[in-house]
Amino acid sequence: MDAPIVYSVPSGDDYPGEERLDERRFRSAGVARHEKASLIYEYDFGDSWAHEIVVEKTLSADPKKKYAVCLDGENACPPEDCGGIWGYYKLLKVLKNPKHKEHRQMLDWLGGQFDPRHFDLQKINARLRGLGNLARPSPFSTH
Repeated sequence: MDAPIVYSVPSGDDYPGEERLDERRFRSAGVARHEKASLIYEYDFGDSWAHEIVVEKTLSADPKKKYAVCLDGENACPPEDCGGIWGYYKLLKVLKNPKHKEHRQMLDWLGGQFDPRHFDLQKINARLRGLGNLARPSPFSTH
């Protein structure tokens, strides 16, 4: 099996011998070009959130839309800086038990209630629209 291609912002922390391409020079449409294409996206290297992204279906572009659109999803995003997957599991366990000694502390840290099953498609698409016009070329793009 070939080694995966790693796209990232170059840093001194790269592993020797691992090929990395500057992610700023690529767009996801150029990396995952066809249905069933997949990639791993790592968000927040400190907490190491790894997301497998699979292109389920490609659609013709809507000329009226110049931004990404989320069609569907499930569950809430884990809170920022909750300690990666293991910290998130601990958070869920603590929140599930109001008698847990850290329950009140976690609610205070979250700033209130947290529903891990909540998914707000309209809110996500509003945030995507706020990212700006995706039709404009990246200042780093060579493709």
